[in-house]
Amino acid sequence: MTDWVVLVESASDISQAETPHKVLRISDYISKPALFAGRRPYILNLARSYAYQSEGYYASLLAEARGHRVSPSVQTMVELSKKTLYNHALPDLGETLQEALDKGAPRIESLFVAFSRCEIPAYERLAREAMDWYRTPALEIEFDAEAPHGIARIRAMAPHRLKHQRRQFFLDAMEAYTKGRVSAPKARTPAKWALAVLVDPNEKTAPSKPASLKRFADVAEKMGVEVELIDPTDLPSLAEFDALFIRATTSIDNFTYRFARRAEQEGMPVIDDTQSMIRCTNKVYLKEILEKAGLPIPRTEIVDEKADLAALFERLGSPVILKTPDGSFGINMVKAHTLEELRDGAKKMFEDTALIIAQEFRPTKFDWRIGVLNGEPLYACQYRMARGHWQTVKYGEDGKSTEGGFTTMPVEDAPPDVVNAAVRAAQLIGDGLYGVDLKETEQGVIIIEINDNPSIDHDVEGLVLKDEIWRRIISWFSNRLERRMNRSG
Repeated sequence: MTDWVVLVESASDISQAETPHKVLRISDYISKPALFAGRRPYILNLARSYAYQSEGYYASLLAEARGHRVSPSVQTMVELSKKTLYNHALPDLGETLQEALDKGAPRIESLFVAFSRCEIPAYERLAREAMDWYRTPALEIEFDAEAPHGIARIRAMAPHRLKHQRRQFFLDAMEAYTKGRVSAPKARTPAKWALAVLVDPNEKTAPSKPASLKRFADVAEKMGVEVELIDPTDLPSLAEFDALFIRATTSIDNFTYRFARRAEQEGMPVIDDTQSMIRCTNKVYLKEILEKAGLPIPRTEIVDEKADLAALFERLGSPVILKTPDGSFGINMVKAHTLEELRDGAKKMFEDTALIIAQEFRPTKFDWRIGVLNGEPLYACQYRMARGHWQTVKYGEDGKSTEGGFTTMPVEDAPPDVVNAAVRAAQLIGDGLYGVDLKETEQGVIIIEINDNPSIDHDVEGLVLKDEIWRRIISWFSNRLERRMNRSG
């Protein structure tokens, strides 16, 4: 995928014979910008020094100015220059260090890390986490049991100082890091942007199927955007890309939040952004903002362990729907017809959360899902209830699920009050991609929830728009990248 260039101060630091990638003197990179006209290489800056205003410092500074992807970044150089600037990372790293020691890792004075790899398997997780914080080709972590969090120092290592086995380890790690991310030149216009699509290979209910993502990538290529699927282990490589599209189920306590946060730190456009995750994944928050905006929702109450559950039936009617604040895909919901069912359901939920949601039941034959992108309606779907069930998806005890049918229609053919309510709701969250779930009842339209990570497949949500649904999403990224380039230019 990437056009790699290895920068060195002297030809003896890393020779051309030691890597398949282009090796270039830093002085040439600095003084000859025309060498990369029309290209967006990924720069591995192997300078002897990353000190402020050194040749290595200016190489990364100019790489960023030229729109080249570079490791290490100037920000990483600055933060690693003083312990006071990397102190914020020590609590997390120290916790990981202690976990390794508790599991029997040998006590050592220092750990060498190259491209997220280390020479001692027991410290692999610490190595990856250190590189997640500070993406630089080589790091050394010095340990001291008396130091805060057990870490005395973190510093970038100059590869030219590596000797014998350690030098070979570095070269092997560099080869593994870049392997598979380089393709032979093709007879086509080079991609202007590189978009990472984050997926979880182990997820059973992913928001987009592999076939849909393949279609997405094909459309993107025609629009000058190169797409690469990445997985939860690829956080250290995220800076290679220009933007991030998350197609794994989001949560603020899993890897998706870390990827979104890192993308934002890099200045990348990202769907889903961290603010949208925080807002959409908590139904307590959604209740408050929807009510404040005067948008219609079912009668809903926030319940704590001291609540009078019997009184809920009097206020909300029977049955009552109980939900955990952070549930998704209709999971962690209880439909209680009796006080006993209500108490049993609430008791189980309170084991994991201080607050739960109690909501009146509004039966309908189907739910609406209106996709909203950048404050505009994108698609309109009806999801019918699963046979013999009150939700669109019925989950069995064996983990299997059955779904009702669906109907996708042009947005202009959907009821205007449904579409308008969905757009207003999504605009309360942000300008990204959202799926708003609604019901049509005798009393009018009501909003059930707002999803920051809605399902999109070309044969369901994209059935009407076809490839246009992907073009609009790709354009969302491209427009933001163009604006960012224009501002920096």
